[in-house]
Amino acid sequence: MGHELKDGFARLSTPAGGVPLEIAASRRTRTRGLLGRDGLDGALLISPCNSVHTLRMRFPIDVAYLTKDLRVLDLHTLAANRLARPRLRARHVLEATAGAMAAWGITPGTQLRIES
Repeated sequence: MGHELKDGFARLSTPAGGVPLEIAASRRTRTRGLLGRDGLDGALLISPCNSVHTLRMRFPIDVAYLTKDLRVLDLHTLAANRLARPRLRARHVLEATAGAMAAWGITPGTQLRIES
């Protein structure tokens, strides 16, 4: 990636096409994450991050752990009110509504890209 991520919006390039992307890079936006939301249109990239939780969340999510260059290391679905194990090699976490990542063709090893 070569540059520092900043809070904002972009598009995520996936095998199935572009997806709306929200980027949470500041301490405040990373801490808030998806709390208080009833769903998500697209995906949320949390950076830097290597572990997430769904405590007090209202819906299950897909979680992809990403390398610094946005390659998917691991992927799983996390039910509400759960803690995920940290992935030490992960530098970013991508979150989406449960089932979305399969529809987008995202699997371990997939190379993702952020489009401005």
